[in-house]
Amino acid sequence: MRFYERLALGILHRYEPEKAHELSLRALQSGLVPLGGVVVSKRCKINVAGLSFQNPVGLAAGYDKNAVALEPLMRAGFGFLEVGAATPRPQPGNTAPRLFRLPKDRAIINRFGFNNDGANAIAARLALRPTGVPVGINLGANKDSVDKGADFAAVLAICGPYVDFATINVSSPNTEKLRDLQGRAALNAVIEQVMEARSALERSVPIFLKIAPDLSAKDLESIAEVVLTQKIDGIIATNTTLSREGLVSANAQQMGGLSGAPLFEKSTRVVAQLSLLTTGRLPIIGVGGIENADQAYEKICAGASLVQIYSGMVYHGLSLASDIAKKMDNLVKKDGFSNLSQAIGSRRQAWL
Repeated sequence: MRFYERLALGILHRYEPEKAHELSLRALQSGLVPLGGVVVSKRCKINVAGLSFQNPVGLAAGYDKNAVALEPLMRAGFGFLEVGAATPRPQPGNTAPRLFRLPKDRAIINRFGFNNDGANAIAARLALRPTGVPVGINLGANKDSVDKGADFAAVLAICGPYVDFATINVSSPNTEKLRDLQGRAALNAVIEQVMEARSALERSVPIFLKIAPDLSAKDLESIAEVVLTQKIDGIIATNTTLSREGLVSANAQQMGGLSGAPLFEKSTRVVAQLSLLTTGRLPIIGVGGIENADQAYEKICAGASLVQIYSGMVYHGLSLASDIAKKMDNLVKKDGFSNLSQAIGSRRQAWL
């Protein structure tokens, strides 16, 4: 971490977490943050779901919920960005405080509840985004929705023309009954609604499914069967966890989803299990607990094709993306691979 970044994080951590989040986005918008540009790695460049990625390190949904800082984030070293979650109608989310740092665990608990400006406002910003790295939209549902699948489809219809991929988010723990949609019948119905909305777009986009880390082996087997049958383009594994095992920080028992360092092993095991269940036929995006290049690469070796980060930046700064992307090139070379795709799943057995 650079000196100026350590200083900036020290200042931000004096503010309550949600205010610090907002201030970091404002700093990006203002041009105050030094940015080095997209990290282009010949060895780690990869094609996934018909999209080309200059490097495999993406920004997970939840940081730039409303697509307000796309241009600077494109220059922050990421290989791709995901914004949202977006819901059809704007909504304030849950009552604050709803974001908590767990510094002793290098973790975060959030219970935002899909607070966002709504699909129309987000689509308007996406329509003006510069070209650069691929950008996706995380599809959400309004809290009071009686048909969450219809909400996902509505967001895709509105934002789909302006993104490179879309993610069905059935795994946030902060919207009541949302995780129930991971069951076979409900999941089939949701995917069918989203696929129908995609078929109406002038330009088709890959559809990913984001799942929870707290699923049983039987649940994962069912999900793998559904996504292969429905021809989903990839799985994002995983969202936040409800587990509080091993935490020592104050606020450890706050309600909400836990992300950060404690999630690394749990989420990486899910990556490996899904890789085995889908026999490499389906791209997996590994998310959860990544704090350095070694961990990002380990998710690749467990079966992921791409990775995403978010909570790690709270403790290691925005330069984490470029640092990981640059160092991963050497890790691939060290293992004797000529390109990243050869490393995918190479150590999967160790995580099963």
